[in-house]
Amino acid sequence: MKINKVREMSSEELVKELDELKKELFKLRFSLATNGLDNPLKIREVRRDIAKIKTVLREREMAK
Repeated sequence: MKINKVREMSSEELVKELDELKKELFKLRFSLATNGLDNPLKIREVRRDIAKIKTVLREREMAK
């Protein structure tokens, strides 16, 4: 997910997307522990997307 796309989303959409990404990260970690992943780099991508969303939410909070 590109940072420009994240910045275009509303705060409500970001919170919803953050929740979905956290669930996906849990599933990926669980899958890695039980039977392995086809693409273990997917965990890194999801973690970075979560960080981007949290960064934008914090920027908006600080701007208020």
